[in-house]
Amino acid sequence: MIADLVVIHIKTIYTPYLKPPVKGKHMASIHEIMDAYIAVKDGRIIDIGSGSPKDFMGPNTAVYDAKNHIVIPGLIDGHTHLVHGGSREHEFKMLQEGIPYLEILKQGGGILSTVEKTRQATEKELYFQALKSLDEMMLYGVTSVESKSGYGLNLEHEIKQLKVNQRLKENHPVYISSTYMGAHALPLEFKEDKEAYINQVIKDMKEIKKLGLAEAVDVFCETGVFSIEESKKVLSEAKVLGFKIKMHADEIDAIGGAGLGVDLGCTSVDHLMAISDEDILKLSESHTIANCLPGTSFNLKKKYAPARKMIDQGVALGIAGDYNPGSCPSENFQLIMQLASKEMQLLPEEVLNAVTMNAAYHLGISHLKGSLEVGKDADFVIMKAPNLAYLFYHFGINHTKDVFIKGKPVVLNRQIVRSI
Repeated sequence: MIADLVVIHIKTIYTPYLKPPVKGKHMASIHEIMDAYIAVKDGRIIDIGSGSPKDFMGPNTAVYDAKNHIVIPGLIDGHTHLVHGGSREHEFKMLQEGIPYLEILKQGGGILSTVEKTRQATEKELYFQALKSLDEMMLYGVTSVESKSGYGLNLEHEIKQLKVNQRLKENHPVYISSTYMGAHALPLEFKEDKEAYINQVIKDMKEIKKLGLAEAVDVFCETGVFSIEESKKVLSEAKVLGFKIKMHADEIDAIGGAGLGVDLGCTSVDHLMAISDEDILKLSESHTIANCLPGTSFNLKKKYAPARKMIDQGVALGIAGDYNPGSCPSENFQLIMQLASKEMQLLPEEVLNAVTMNAAYHLGISHLKGSLEVGKDADFVIMKAPNLAYLFYHFGINHTKDVFIKGKPVVLNRQIVRSI
């Protein structure tokens, strides 16, 4: 078979190879291919190995010289709030003064502040704001993201956010997985009738399913937001409708959200800074991904999720960026990975599995993405680094040189070459 593209002179390819979910001690296992090449046809990898790929070369084969740089799979950010209106730098001083996030939310700030700005924004305005952030993520090597709604909090504006996801998926090279999160906060118009809002979320969820605008449903299960019982009601209905389900769980208080997520069959439970030992055990006995978001801990000056403890007890871990206008306003996914290593004591190999294979698994795309294997999408990043450990050792910079998605260059020499 003649390749469309052959990448040669790769110093080392670092890729996960175990079947997902990759759990516990196995997260330290990756495959290393020295003096490597990758052959691509029709956007998929047709061969990968060491030495010279002569059998795949034809007169029309494009040849890319990696010039002795390393290659990793395209990074997958499995938790973002990409589509939103405005920003919240006006809350920065409040956070610096130590005012708790839930108190800011009670004062009409936090999520509700962004809800107001998102409702005021047109779909076009939201699209171009999200596009700018998505391009920035791609410059850091991100080739797939999950994008949640949750800043509309009514059907009209939730649909508006989800339509932006849909347009980005159609027009941008980065793969978008779309999640409906109507149960992100209680809107002011339902302040006195929470049960009515939960019923409205369930009703809206049915309409969103008919429109095909989301693959998953998420709920913010937390003290002062949605209780265990309320979260269970929403997610159980979502599951009946055929959605994948996931949860913001145990971010501030250990109320049992992670355990509920396991019981319901969530693909991921996210945040987990306050997770209990009991729920760590439940996660270790499940295929639910513990999706940790170190950027949020860093920005809010909160404790980090016990990622090291979870891996040591056999949990399948994911690491995600949680890009959003409040608790983690940064598109720098490499910094997120470095925080996971430095602050959570994770090995480079563990982080790589967490941001590729396990992220792909909980998004339901691990048959196509998450590792560099024959038959999978040719999503890979050329890193200007001598080895994998260097990406974590030399922190705070962008190590990306080039990015390929489905075998097409989208970033060359840190410049976007393919966007809308």
